[in-house]
Amino acid sequence: MFSELKINKDRLVYIQLKDYIKDMILKGMLRSGEKLPSTREMASMLKISRNSVMYAYEFLQDEGFVYMKKGRGTFVSDVKVDFQEKWSIDWEDKINQYGKLSERLDIIKHEAKWEKGMISFKSIAPDEKLFNVDEFKKAFLNRMSIEGEKVLNYGYAKGYRPLIQYLLKYMESKGVCTKEKDILITNGFTEGFDLILSCLTERGDNILCENPTHNTAIKIMKLHGLNITGVKVEKDGVCLKDLSEELKKNKFKISYFIPSYQNPTGIVMPPENRVKLYNILKSYSVPIIEDGFNEELRYSGTHVSPIAAFSGSGNSIIYIGSFSKVLFPGIRIGWILADEVLINYLESCKRARNIHTSSLDQAIFYDYLNQGNFEKYIKKARRVYKEKYEFTLKCARENIPCEEIFGEGGMHIFIKLRNISSRKLLERCCKRGVIFTPGDVFYVNDEGYDTFRLGFSRVSEEDIKKGIMIIGQEAKKIGGWT
Repeated sequence: MFSELKINKDRLVYIQLKDYIKDMILKGMLRSGEKLPSTREMASMLKISRNSVMYAYEFLQDEGFVYMKKGRGTFVSDVKVDFQEKWSIDWEDKINQYGKLSERLDIIKHEAKWEKGMISFKSIAPDEKLFNVDEFKKAFLNRMSIEGEKVLNYGYAKGYRPLIQYLLKYMESKGVCTKEKDILITNGFTEGFDLILSCLTERGDNILCENPTHNTAIKIMKLHGLNITGVKVEKDGVCLKDLSEELKKNKFKISYFIPSYQNPTGIVMPPENRVKLYNILKSYSVPIIEDGFNEELRYSGTHVSPIAAFSGSGNSIIYIGSFSKVLFPGIRIGWILADEVLINYLESCKRARNIHTSSLDQAIFYDYLNQGNFEKYIKKARRVYKEKYEFTLKCARENIPCEEIFGEGGMHIFIKLRNISSRKLLERCCKRGVIFTPGDVFYVNDEGYDTFRLGFSRVSEEDIKKGIMIIGQEAKKIGGWT
């Protein structure tokens, strides 16, 4: 029976042997007291080193599956495996409303899926080809040599202190006053937004946001049972007139806005509108959650400060930052900058959920940032994405019959078609190997049927041109244009 073990070169040999013998014992194929082949016999039979067999037997002994008799060999322990009658549960019937709603709102599962060979405009993740992996390796080795034992142990719920200090200075460089404020490190934007809503809202509360807005934010707001009011987005950002009207009609617990490279429209709200937005919400005492989405990717025009900078020493703005859409989304490092009192509660909430964000990831990321690598990276990224943005915009204007194209940079543009269903267009484009994100998933109501988002960050210029030509051809066919 041991000869049936096929050794995989990708795994340690002794672990494969250990797991194989353990599996046979648990299945009753090797019984209590049965003698195993000697280490020499097993090594010869499997054509592996005797040391590998010895290691496997030692680990099995440590785990209580075998015992050794000096001079006699290795024997199977009396492992009790009492198999009972099959017991099955209908888990579909057990899922609560939160679980069912999460599944229904999961666009990764329910939207059109990318298949190998397709041109995909779905992603707005950074292009991994721009990552400086060598510098990241150096940061890893540096941190491990300095405090490897520490960062491999439990950390603090608030986060890795050197990274917190770095991010406080980083926020100050954006013009934000950090006096009597603090930072909580999170697993990206998603956890940060969820923590804030968990601490500040109750089911049935009213929340105000842009329409359209970040799909993940919509999902989280719905999962918290909030009543979402979306205010339309215009060429300069959220419509301030409509915002004022909504505030007159209803009382809102909190608000959520993406002023820079708004997802999905890509619009950058001008400074004067940010000030007006702040003062309107201030007059109604509605706190602001500001999403710093892709703020770092501004590659045209002058610097635009976040809304958090306009509040000065005030504490009404909760800023959620993340490098995930710009750099290394795989390590999921984000942060919340807010009043010290609020951070204190958010810290406890995070500790109750997942104890802390990976200390190792935070430490490596801090070392990478502290060596000045981010500044070098972002300079290169801005240049590359600017070229892709301008090329994508040119191709879209030349090929796609549309009413308007939104977007001022970043990694995506947003297109409003001429009375054409973007889902109908998507269906036809998928058959020709092109996929994008239909715009209705970004709306809090039933609007946006004629819109879609094009992410270009990970698409080559050749595929951008080819893919947009196909989208344009199919749109013209649907619309009856030639």
